Amino acid sequence: MAEGRTGADGRETAAQDLERELSKLFGRARSLSLTIAARVHPGLDSASYALLVHLSGIAPVRAADVVELTGLDKSTVSRQIARLEELALIERVADPSDGRARLVQLTETGAARLAEVRADRRRQLRATLTDWSTGDIEEFSRLLGRLNSDL
Repeated sequence: MAEGRTGADGRETAAQDLERELSKLFGRARSLSLTIAARVHPGLDSASYALLVHLSGIAPVRAADVVELTGLDKSTVSRQIARLEELALIERVADPSDGRARLVQLTETGAARLAEVRADRRRQLRATLTDWSTGDIEEFSRLLGRLNSDL
């Protein structure tokens, strides 16, 4: 990619380059997600894996709150929670502030398997970025965070 593009043509070419690279990244991420999900549990799909990762950072939480926090459809969240529970990766527990309500949280097994896989993934990422400067990693992280916020 050329640096210093100017004008509408330069911006359009830059946007096309970005779209192509994001498409490659998303494809690789989907493939990696399937592989990682299977390492957590052979019956785990990538969408439920993504929810498990999300739950690890916010649990215990009500299922309705998961819908709100993720922006996913209620039926999708319900189906994924049921699947994660079926695989014994999450469990429903009583809400201490409202005995009628139930919270979802990772089981000990779910938390341990997820932690192991995520630690391995972080090691692999560090190995991939061995030749990147700390500044490049920080800048990429900042820009990726900005893109995620804007999306």
